[in-house]
Amino acid sequence: MHRRLSTTLFLVLLAVPAFAQDSGTLKKIRDSGGITLGIRESSYPLSYLDEKQQPIGYHIDICNRIVDAVKAKLKLPALKVTHQAVTSQNRIPLVSNGTVDLECGSTTNNEARQKQVAFAPTTFVTNVRMAVKKASGIQSLGQLGGKPVATTTGTTSVQLMRAHEKGKGIDFKEVYGKDHADSFLMLETDRAVAFVMDDNLLAGLIATSKAPNNYAIVGEVLSIEPIAIMLRRGDPEFKKLVDDTVKGLMKKGEIDKLYARWFMSPIPPRQVNLNFPKSELLKFLIESPSDAPAESY
Repeated sequence: MHRRLSTTLFLVLLAVPAFAQDSGTLKKIRDSGGITLGIRESSYPLSYLDEKQQPIGYHIDICNRIVDAVKAKLKLPALKVTHQAVTSQNRIPLVSNGTVDLECGSTTNNEARQKQVAFAPTTFVTNVRMAVKKASGIQSLGQLGGKPVATTTGTTSVQLMRAHEKGKGIDFKEVYGKDHADSFLMLETDRAVAFVMDDNLLAGLIATSKAPNNYAIVGEVLSIEPIAIMLRRGDPEFKKLVDDTVKGLMKKGEIDKLYARWFMSPIPPRQVNLNFPKSELLKFLIESPSDAPAESY
């Protein structure tokens, strides 16, 4: 009896990895004949909409390379690609529940999120700061007392402000935009005196605004944030394909070309050059790829 039970248990344990692999993202894609990319509508220049309302950007290009790798592995050259707009609030649930296969936006890889989702190797590093109107004279967190400060629902910016040494005890008023464009509109229409967010996103929103010279990115660096493409947790086969593709782009110098295209060259829709050079940390992470969370830096 004991022997028969042991044999049965052994067979069950043997079957677990096979089932886990067989029920993963690649099987889902193969069975459905399609892959769904989560895209952002105003995360310049990582993921945003062009004048024809089509998703473009640095992370869109990288995700498209991953899609090519999926097509090759599954031998599905006609794989259907669907774009699903996501927000800061719903992006993690939509990846976790299988609605989105790859989130190609502007998501920070941190320890809390790693408990819910997985991340590709870091492909961008940003600093969290604030955009203001130059005419306001605001240069520091300490000047925000009693004033409305915009951030985007579902992001960590307000927590970072309150945790910062110069932000402690400052009684600013939080106002939330549904997405980054909405948050910037609050600054533009004087419903907020500052918009706190990743500096590259701020640079993109300023560059594409009606009056770019009216704005400045100022204040203390609240956090160094590794940004990466997001995928479902607990799917080693799909993660290996994603990781290998991104690392291959880094090794071959393709990431450098994509970075130059989106951060150092004129970009649609207004052909503005963000002139946003790579940070030293990003240069290091391209040489030595890593999916380590923000707390590691």
